[in-house]
Amino acid sequence: MPIDLDEALGAPPATREISWTSRDVLLYHLSLGAGRDAGADPELSYTYERGLRVLPTFAMVAGQGISAGERPPTAMSMPGIDIDLRRILHAGQALTVHRPLPAAGEAVVSSRVANIWDKGKAAVIEMEQAAADSSGDPLWTTTMRIWARGEGGFGGEPGPETPWTEPDREPDHVLDSPTTPGQALLYRLNGDLNPLHADPAFARAAGFDHPILHGLASYGIVAKALVDGVLGGDVTRLTGLSVRFAGVLFPGETIRTTVWREGDRLVFRSTCPERGDAAVLTHATAEIS
Repeated sequence: MPIDLDEALGAPPATREISWTSRDVLLYHLSLGAGRDAGADPELSYTYERGLRVLPTFAMVAGQGISAGERPPTAMSMPGIDIDLRRILHAGQALTVHRPLPAAGEAVVSSRVANIWDKGKAAVIEMEQAAADSSGDPLWTTTMRIWARGEGGFGGEPGPETPWTEPDREPDHVLDSPTTPGQALLYRLNGDLNPLHADPAFARAAGFDHPILHGLASYGIVAKALVDGVLGGDVTRLTGLSVRFAGVLFPGETIRTTVWREGDRLVFRSTCPERGDAAVLTHATAEIS
């Protein structure tokens, strides 16, 4: 179905109630590689319910755990939009957390289509989401950009240009985060059951040699690297994270994150050293306290 711009942008926000427990948080942290070297460092602040601290990027999967839905989705479907999953890629993600996330909690989440850009051969769909607790106090806000191949040409605006330059100096940190061959299979238990990350035949039909790692897995892995490597392990100091997904990562490859500190902000890029530092995350910033 072609994109119906007026219907998609005019639809009222969709609201749902979510909840999560410490088990959801523990699974999320483990799926990012926490505790991988448990013999040397079990990383108990991520992997043990006593004293558990929550990476802010858990907001991206809160309320979506495996028990919330067993059937893999086949399409991105909402008012004015119905697109086969093989035609979409996660193009960008921004997150702001308004206070540290609890290890267990409930929230009301409101979602809407904020913008749809016409790129000719593709469409970029911008989704906004806001979560608040039962008292109405904000917990987090997110903006997600989806690249939908073959869905452009509907006569919309092309969207703003976003020029990007990295600091012209040596980086302050270079952080390596290895992934494992089975990491996507574990990460998908957080709720993203897109077969692109598990089924080789589906991945080939989508144009990839093998299943790829979730963009949000790379996003969370890099968030953990920044907390551990730059912020002294204090998850509460990371208050915002914005990236563009510039290339895929295959499970088993390494994410190398190059970081420049600029006041209360980190500027960074993430690449894959096994493939000649091919870009993974660009246009990337982190807000810190």
